[in-house]
Amino acid sequence: MDDDGWERRASALWGDETVDDEARLAAMRVLSATAPHPALGAFELGGAYDSAGHEAEADREYTAAYEAGLAEVDPDRAAQMAVQHASTLRNLGRIDEAIALLEDAPEHPSTGAAPRVFLALALHTAGRHDEALRVAIEAIEPGLPRYRRSVRAYAAALTAPGASLDIP
Repeated sequence: MDDDGWERRASALWGDETVDDEARLAAMRVLSATAPHPALGAFELGGAYDSAGHEAEADREYTAAYEAGLAEVDPDRAAQMAVQHASTLRNLGRIDEAIALLEDAPEHPSTGAAPRVFLALALHTAGRHDEALRVAIEAIEPGLPRYRRSVRAYAAALTAPGASLDIP
């Protein structure tokens, strides 16, 4: 199968809302074996495991995709995988790994502010609530039409030693 045909089949499988998670996983196992590059197959299979709630298997596939060079093969998917894999790690209780992965996640148009939002979730899970709120606020601040300076100052005050949210 050519690369375009494989991409169309993968996209169609994800887009088909009539397919349940387990059926998608079974179909993705077959499809991933025919991927034009092992990193692509591992990423898509990891996503299918992830969607079906099989985090340990998703972690294994995401790791295989990294090791197979996904970042070089498909930067869009690599950016998405940083978010997906970190979320999986958080669900597996590997919070510090999730935080590290998200702190190093590349900025990419395919994910927008998602890495920062998922970082906020991981920080919250780690009990670092003020830092989580700061990261979440900073993620949305660039899109605010007004009050950006005030919002930046309030966000910074959340984690500054001795700072207060009572900013004039």
